[in-house]
Amino acid sequence: MDSIIEDVQVRKILDSRGNPTVEVDVITWNGFGRAAAPSGASTGSREVVSFPEGGVDVIVSEIEDIIASELIGMDAEDIATIDEVLREVDGTDNLSAIGGNTTVAVSMAVAKAAAASYNMPLYKFLGGNLVNELPFPLGNMMNGGAHAGVNAPDIQEFLVVPVGAKNMVEAVFANSSIHKKLKELIQTKDSNFTGGKGDEGGWVPNITNDAALEIQAQACEEVGDELGIEIRPSLDMAASELWNADEQKYIYAQDGIKRDTGDQIDFVKDIIDTYNMFYVEDPFDESDFDGFAQLTSKVGDKCLICGDDLFVTNKEILAKGIEMNAANAIIIKPNQIGSLSETYATVKLAKENDIIPVVSHRSGETTDATIAHLAVGFGSPMIKTGAIGGERIAKLNELIRIEEELPNPKMGEF
Repeated sequence: MDSIIEDVQVRKILDSRGNPTVEVDVITWNGFGRAAAPSGASTGSREVVSFPEGGVDVIVSEIEDIIASELIGMDAEDIATIDEVLREVDGTDNLSAIGGNTTVAVSMAVAKAAAASYNMPLYKFLGGNLVNELPFPLGNMMNGGAHAGVNAPDIQEFLVVPVGAKNMVEAVFANSSIHKKLKELIQTKDSNFTGGKGDEGGWVPNITNDAALEIQAQACEEVGDELGIEIRPSLDMAASELWNADEQKYIYAQDGIKRDTGDQIDFVKDIIDTYNMFYVEDPFDESDFDGFAQLTSKVGDKCLICGDDLFVTNKEILAKGIEMNAANAIIIKPNQIGSLSETYATVKLAKENDIIPVVSHRSGETTDATIAHLAVGFGSPMIKTGAIGGERIAKLNELIRIEEELPNPKMGEF
């Protein structure tokens, strides 16, 4: 009785880019859950559709009543059934009728309301009483590509992960220190640098990819030595944005270089070897399972090769990747697939096959901190959620709070 849904409310709110997105409140007899959906800039073509035609206004004016009438009286604990109902209400394969952002916001709000109905935090409701592992934060330090301007590096995200951190506080502040150090180092390379930041809070320097890689590694080494912990560089190449299908090449406009798939494999492997990369995301176009598989085979256990646009949090597509040994990590973004139960199914398949699930934010975020709870509840050893900025630190600060609540907390294992 405590978790029976009594009302569902939908509203239009701002995301971090100033664009509209949807926030949902779910009220039960003894609980309340609120969740908001983010949006991406570089998105995979196989993701569900974010919003229906007409956008958020249509959701608020027309779809709210339909969803509310279906869900009122249902038990918020029965998340899988509610997710199925949302799929039925939509009636399309890609959620284009009511929007994946609508369904995922409802799905997450339902889960939070169910947890609150029993006075439990969401991570414990999802992961159980024995959950005690925290994810290492993968922090975005410099932005290029689709997240930045025309003179920025072609590589979309220069990331770091404090793999030697012993707790969440140490990890979060290590990333913050790298961010500060990089501002100083960028100024030595770019005399016109004004302190501009990209969509995810990373600096936007007007420098080459090579120069960015060099100062990224330098910052990791200097701050790591200062703090006495190992900090490793990482990348999100977002290579689908670089791929030119007509030329069948990756176009690096900043460097004036074009690379075919073989060149790209060699280029990425060289970066991994030279800079001791811990993690490289989307080094190939979203349809190039073979390129992913070749790189993963060459790199072995030295580096996590992660699929985002490749897998779009889709269990069926991940199954193909597992069969081909295409990657050893997967980005988990609930709004790519549209519901919490489908997200969990993908995480479960990944973990059963030794694929590292990396719970992730989007470039257009809100201050909703749900993914912090998902990372802990799902046992993800890494969370990608920026390093600074209000919508990013909302997740990081929530992880610090969660750490205080856990029995014998420890950082995740790879």
